[in-house]
Amino acid sequence: MDAISVGQAALLGVVEGLTEFLPVSSTGHLKIVEGLMGIPVADDAVVGFTAVIQVGAIAAVLLYFFSDIVRFASAWTRGVLRPAERNNHDYAFAWWVIWATVPIVAVGLLAKPLIEGPLASLWVVGGSLIAGSVVMWLADRMGRHKYGEGDVTFADAMIVGCAQILALLLPGFSRSGATISAALFRDLDRVAATRLSFFLGLPALTGAGIYELKDALGAGVGAVPLVVGTAVSFVVAYASIAWMLKFVARHSLNAFVIYRIVVGVALFGLLGTGALNA
Repeated sequence: MDAISVGQAALLGVVEGLTEFLPVSSTGHLKIVEGLMGIPVADDAVVGFTAVIQVGAIAAVLLYFFSDIVRFASAWTRGVLRPAERNNHDYAFAWWVIWATVPIVAVGLLAKPLIEGPLASLWVVGGSLIAGSVVMWLADRMGRHKYGEGDVTFADAMIVGCAQILALLLPGFSRSGATISAALFRDLDRVAATRLSFFLGLPALTGAGIYELKDALGAGVGAVPLVVGTAVSFVVAYASIAWMLKFVARHSLNAFVIYRIVVGVALFGLLGTGALNA
């Protein structure tokens, strides 16, 4: 019997698609929903499944930003082949995305037992949701919102890339929340910060999904639930990306801050009363 049913996979796909690129923590929400459905969050099959369905969300980013990705890839290829093309900002940006991915890959491989063990607790998720809210609120208030995507530097990319580690070690902190906050602290405007978060998430999340695929299939998750969860996350994530970019162009991050605090406090309440197991 599959560790995750088709119906559960579809629901988790919706959760993944809605939360992967919103600064509310997809990992945290997936763990909460899995816990409410009685799915063991630390099970190898479940951990693998949640990583694999992220590929659906990543595919949504690839499609949504296809023209940008082609532009960066073309600039990178031209720069590699012709030194005269290396002054192009898109060429440099492509390299920065690659270099900014190295820290999270290194930490992810070295700290995998810790991430999938003690740090997988829902108590950690609740605390990280609230702590991440404070960071987001400060970043939105302190950032000067004056630089666009064309102003991004190598230092910006590396700092934002390293911020992904917070979400890796603290499920509930939110990868997008951490990266958007780091970019805002670097004085990028909200749209540029959000787009940078999307681009920097592509290599790390895609790699995580591919790396975990063997565990997901070998530990009890069937191919059908994986396909369903991934497909649903793709459709929902595409809509979420479009909505998020329109939202941050006109609004602050306050709504996300408040939502995260409410969810974090509610989670502590469920854990404290025994309604939900950590």
